[in-house]
Amino acid sequence: MTDRPRVYFSFQSPFSWMALRQLEERVPDFADRFEYVPFWDPDTRMRAALAERGADFHYTVMSKAKHLYILHDTKRLAAGLGYRLVWPVDVAPWWEPSALGWLRARELGCERRFYRVVTEARWHRGDNISDPQTLRAACDAAGLPGAELMAAADDDRIRELGLDALVRAHRDEVFGIPLFIVGRHRFWGVDRVAEVESAVRARSAAQPGGAADPSDRLPVAALATIGSFDHDEPGGCG
Repeated sequence: MTDRPRVYFSFQSPFSWMALRQLEERVPDFADRFEYVPFWDPDTRMRAALAERGADFHYTVMSKAKHLYILHDTKRLAAGLGYRLVWPVDVAPWWEPSALGWLRARELGCERRFYRVVTEARWHRGDNISDPQTLRAACDAAGLPGAELMAAADDDRIRELGLDALVRAHRDEVFGIPLFIVGRHRFWGVDRVAEVESAVRARSAAQPGGAADPSDRLPVAALATIGSFDHDEPGGCG
């Protein structure tokens, strides 16, 4: 088990985008302190692989009414933060190109640039990031190897890495995005930004030499007695 705090993020989620943008602005080395783990609604092939590993997908698709509320809420939040937002229309969504592309970008050492390209395409311009050609063009324009990154969606080795990430999310009982895990503490949602920042700063102040909190080594499932996880509300924030 890694000693690093981690965040489950998703290119699908406006709340993931806004929360991470705030934290990266407020804590300049946030991306260095946290392990980023992609989370997404998997395609049929990936779901079958998840089942074979004995894992499932805690996230449940939200109702139309809740989706409409989220749309308006997201616009209010973005306006309040001064963030440019163009709401994308997802037709036949397929999230593997962005999620698996990020995993390949991490191998190449350009995952932060790739993250920025994808989030700007989706939330600043409303581009369809489910379309590999659209995403490839955005990558190419930013000087990234678009063809190689988009090939990740059909690369068995990268898909296995993606499967590992989703199995890990299952074990960490990820039910909504973004989810931050700092030691034994879990923070869900864009409205927990201040608490995450406080936890990160407190951890740093308490461990000036960088030593990890022993509780970081415990699997989340082992900490379940500390509190309960809410699984009864379909549709998380993402």
